[in-house]
Amino acid sequence: MIIASVILSGCTIPDSEQVRQRQHLPGINFIPEIKKGNVLFHKQCAGCHGQAGSGTNTGPPLIHNIYRPGHHADMAFNWAVKNGVKQHHWHFGDMPAMANVSPEQVGHITAYIRHQQRKNQIR
Repeated sequence: MIIASVILSGCTIPDSEQVRQRQHLPGINFIPEIKKGNVLFHKQCAGCHGQAGSGTNTGPPLIHNIYRPGHHADMAFNWAVKNGVKQHHWHFGDMPAMANVSPEQVGHITAYIRHQQRKNQIR
């Protein structure tokens, strides 16, 4: 019992904000805005993923059934921006991490992508 308490005394539980930062998630009170996401998507993402999210010869389409919420949760977009993504569904090569895109920006971009998916019957 003493050994267990000594071991556990060195453990600390991170607060929710620390967890959010590690996961590259926006703050707890964040409210995504589709219009902001539209602007940010076209500035940060369209070069590879296409003006309408339909892909290019350097990046896959995000307006595609593979990226529906049931297959790629919203958090997948945050992780992709933070860590990059190894090629797995497509032949475009790896996606690099995007250090200049904040968690809040990713939240807005994700809202825009989900909106576009719904408009295209991807659910």
